[in-house]
Amino acid sequence: MQASIPAQMKAAAFDRYGGPEVLHTETLPVPKPGPKQVLIRLDSAGIGVWDPYVRSGEIELGQSRFPRVIGNDGAGEVVATGADVRRFRIGDRVYAYSFEGGFYAEFVALDEDAIAPIPPGMSAEEAGALGADGVTALRGLDDQLHLAAGQTLMVYGASGGIGHLAVQLAKRMGAKVLAVASGPDGIALVRRLGADAAVDGKRDDVARAARDFAPGGLDAALVLVAGQGLDAALATMRRGGRIAFPNGVEPAPRAPAGVTLQAYDGEPSPDAFQRLNRLIGAGPFHVEVGRVYPLEEAARAHREIQQHHLGKLALRIH
Repeated sequence: MQASIPAQMKAAAFDRYGGPEVLHTETLPVPKPGPKQVLIRLDSAGIGVWDPYVRSGEIELGQSRFPRVIGNDGAGEVVATGADVRRFRIGDRVYAYSFEGGFYAEFVALDEDAIAPIPPGMSAEEAGALGADGVTALRGLDDQLHLAAGQTLMVYGASGGIGHLAVQLAKRMGAKVLAVASGPDGIALVRRLGADAAVDGKRDDVARAARDFAPGGLDAALVLVAGQGLDAALATMRRGGRIAFPNGVEPAPRAPAGVTLQAYDGEPSPDAFQRLNRLIGAGPFHVEVGRVYPLEEAARAHREIQQHHLGKLALRIH
């Protein structure tokens, strides 16, 4: 089944690895969904902090043929479904996350397991920046840290794309959250999102804040960025505590004696999407979209991604 679909689409692509200047807008064929795939007309797409490293060839992620279209998450409307698709119909509003890439474009074809309904009340712009970071936050808190109600958690990098979602999800799980954010605006954001305590990771004594927050030692830590005060902060973990960090955080955190350290990948799955949507649906939820760029300005977004911003950057496509 399918609606009226053009044969070609605009995409931000590159024909060789390099700096932001290799990204350009070109016309490419609209992908055709396979039997278990859906075709999404994208309204927005997230810009991952890892995307510049994929563009430069430092990280290999997804398909590697040129012209290359990267991007791992986005949101829009289902416009075609393969013959074996059972969970989605044409017209469904969905968000998606896949390691395969292809989201810097007007259309993307994905396996239905990489897709979920947009949570009620969430805009397509917010949902476009949710998939990769939301699933990664959830897998860290739930699958790696096994966070339980009443436990103390430090989110290190709390005002970034994954971090600000992790703060909200951890509160939904009943944890007490110490948010280590960046800048006065980052502190204000995480406090607004429900953090029990907040500290500026670049200016404040994080270890002292952690000791004040959890005198008996922190139960868990989700580390999303490296930082100068990270080792001292992690030294405040209790024996038997747990630290988790997504692969790609460099240098990798080091665990003190008696503390478990776990690296992980934020892999998408129907179960992860269901758990994420269930937590999001428990009350008002906010996705911080730091800046939004037209698809034609993807190169500019890559030039500016290292500048201070809150949440996640995004492309506006339709």
